Amino acid sequence: MRKILNYINPFHLFTSLYQHRYLLGQITKRDIQSKYRGSLLGSVWAFINPLVLLVIYTYVFSVIFQAKWGYSTSSNHYEFALALFCGLISFNIFSETVNKSTGIILSNPNYVKKVVFPLEILPVSALLSSMFQAMINFLLLMIGMLFYFQEVHLTTLLFPILLIPLVLLTTGMALFLSSLGVYVRDIGQIVGVLVTILFYVTPIFYPASVVPEFFQEIMFANPLSTIIEAIRQAILWGNQPDWASWLQTTGITLLIFLFGYAWFKLTRKGFADVI
Repeated sequence: MRKILNYINPFHLFTSLYQHRYLLGQITKRDIQSKYRGSLLGSVWAFINPLVLLVIYTYVFSVIFQAKWGYSTSSNHYEFALALFCGLISFNIFSETVNKSTGIILSNPNYVKKVVFPLEILPVSALLSSMFQAMINFLLLMIGMLFYFQEVHLTTLLFPILLIPLVLLTTGMALFLSSLGVYVRDIGQIVGVLVTILFYVTPIFYPASVVPEFFQEIMFANPLSTIIEAIRQAILWGNQPDWASWLQTTGITLLIFLFGYAWFKLTRKGFADVI
């Protein structure tokens, strides 16, 4: 029983991350800088890219198509673009992290050979790198809210709390896939396809309210749907999230996190033999 608890005890992970926080910070910093190394503008691209996307979404969906968000009767034509951008911020944290995690152990074989190196910080660093970009995108979203709606809702302060199940889900999947990627080399291609499918069955380009009731039950079996809808309600429309659904989703993602961590600890002993 003690051995089982040792595998699923998340405090071991938190303790390791705290003890190696400087190393985690350096790896995350290196990962962020590597995206723009050698470019003329450097890390400024982290602001330019999402800003260009927001402008494009605004022009295409709000100006050309004059799209409405679901059954909304709002006269603000920019609501659709901001709702789309808001959904993308949350989904991209998940998609970027899990896609990168599939090969993150394989791409660092020198770390695997070091017995004392805490390999669990590699998938976590991928999450932190994605969240760094997400925070920049969130800042641009707030500027967009002020520019288009002339207000930022007080419920926006709930954003860090609403991110908890997303962090649990993403961390659990990153730990699981980073380990699985060592043994199954095709997992990167498989995950890429699955994430693309997940993108379209998650309410990002559309609100959950326009989906037929039967399919809503299937859609909300995906934790990302509940997470994105809750964040969107709080930030864009100033509504309190459905806390019962949020707690349920947090419980599910906690189980995914515990499974991912247990799998990583159970399989990491064989990394050196395979790599």
